[in-house]
Order: sequence, then structure tokens, then C-alpha cells
Amino acid sequence: MNSTGINQDVVDRFNEDGFLLVENFFADEELDQFGAHVDAAVKYRTADDHRSHAEKNLYEQTFVQCKGLWEDHDAVRPLTFHPELCAAAAKLLQTDCVRLWHDQALYKEAGGRKTDAHLDYPFWPVDKPELVSAWIPFDDVQHGGGIMGYVQGSHKMGIEQFVDIGQLRGGDPYDLLQDPQVASRPFVWVEVPKGGVVFHHALTIHAAEPNETSSTRRVFTTVYMADGRHRTGDGSAFSLDRDGIKAGDLIAGPGFPIAWPRVGDGLPTPPKVPGPKTGFGFKQ
Repeated sequence: MNSTGINQDVVDRFNEDGFLLVENFFADEELDQFGAHVDAAVKYRTADDHRSHAEKNLYEQTFVQCKGLWEDHDAVRPLTFHPELCAAAAKLLQTDCVRLWHDQALYKEAGGRKTDAHLDYPFWPVDKPELVSAWIPFDDVQHGGGIMGYVQGSHKMGIEQFVDIGQLRGGDPYDLLQDPQVASRPFVWVEVPKGGVVFHHALTIHAAEPNETSSTRRVFTTVYMADGRHRTGDGSAFSLDRDGIKAGDLIAGPGFPIAWPRVGDGLPTPPKVPGPKTGFGFKQ
């Protein structure tokens, strides 16, 4: 099922659960082509990193993160702005227009640690949590291989707790799943067959298992934002600063192009200033 199969019943289920698995979103051939392009982009971004997995910090042991791949790898752009993905995001957010917030590869290496339970919104200086992520694995993802799990309905609980995944900012990760309010909700692990996509709301609490296999869990994610959102004063974001978007300003510019609706067959043009950002996989 692709975005044309996301009817009102499916939207209602997403609104109730805060996440949605859509199987058979991509055909194998198309997904394999995209996977090869993202593999090449990640290899380029990480070519100068010769550390072993054990030598990395806890955050880097969680996953290899490479953001903004659409900006410097033309072959990745058709995936980031895939019309079915963008249209699905608009349907799930129940809006006519969405912008790209960012894309990123999240490659959990063999032996990669768990991803601490968290929600995305506290990381993003946006005035309202009208964002949805698409989690796109290039292979089957099963238990033991870094699958994702979601706290059902957590996006409606009013929780906006920041969790310092892997002590990225030097703090101890707060165990969000032990919060009494959260612990009372069902936690659902989602195995994803190849070709499937999982969408989740920016306020949905989610986590991932460690990767106990001998292969890298190859996942690409895209995040789309309802048009009309503004930057808040909390937190920094390279792309916002680069586009001159200050606190209170409308989020719009080369780094945040309209992803849906599409005009013609062209793809958005990347920003003229490339995005090196230490610690997030940008090529230095």
C-alpha cells in the first residue's frame, strides 16, 4: 500500500496510535536502488572515520547518523522527495502542504547499542509538533536486528521530555519508559518487512533494540513538517541558522523546501552553502 491507500480509516488509526506501519510501500527493485545510493552517501560521509565501534562514544555506538544527504548526493534526492512519501505525510498530518524538515541515514552497526526511548520533538525548535517521520529500512528488520518500538498513543499524553540519547549532551539518558504515565501505555515492537515504511508522530515515544546481528541495520528517515510553522527560541539547528531563520520567523527557505504538493517533475534545489556539521555525519 502506498499513499493512495492511506484513507481516512488509516489516518484515524495513525491519530489514535501515533505510528503506522505501511507494508509494500516500495517495490524491491526501487528500494534496492535507493539503498545503494544511500550506502554510497554514508560511505562518503564516513570515509575519514577509521575508529572501531568500541572507540566511538555512546551516541555514535547507537547509530551512524548522516543528515541532509539530499543536499550533497543527487541520487538520494528522489527518495527524500518521493511523491508517495510526501503525499502520505501530508495526509497523516491532515494538511495541504508539507515542507522537508530533514532527511538522515541511521545505520545501526553490528553490535550497535539500543536507541534510548525518546520523542523527537524536543530536539527540534519548532513552535508546534506538526511533524511526521518516515522510517524506511532497506532490508527486513526483525527482533534482534534493531527494530523500533512505539508507546501507543503517547503523542496525545502532553509529554515533551528531552532524553539525552547516548549522553550526546553529557547527561544521563532519562528512562522515559519507567515514567508512571508512560509505563501504563502499551509498548509495541514493530517488525518491518522489506518494502515497508513506518510513520510516526513527532511526539510519539519510541525506542530501538540493539543490533545483535552481524549486519548493519540500514535505515533512511525523512521528516516532513506542516507548512506555516515558526522557529522557537530553544535549541540550535544548523539549517535554520544557515537560512537566516531566527526565533519567531516562519520556517521556509532553501533548507526547508516544499515537499508536497509537487509542481512539475523537478526536485527541490539544494542550498548553495553545503552543510558540514560536526558530530552528525556531515563531510568535513
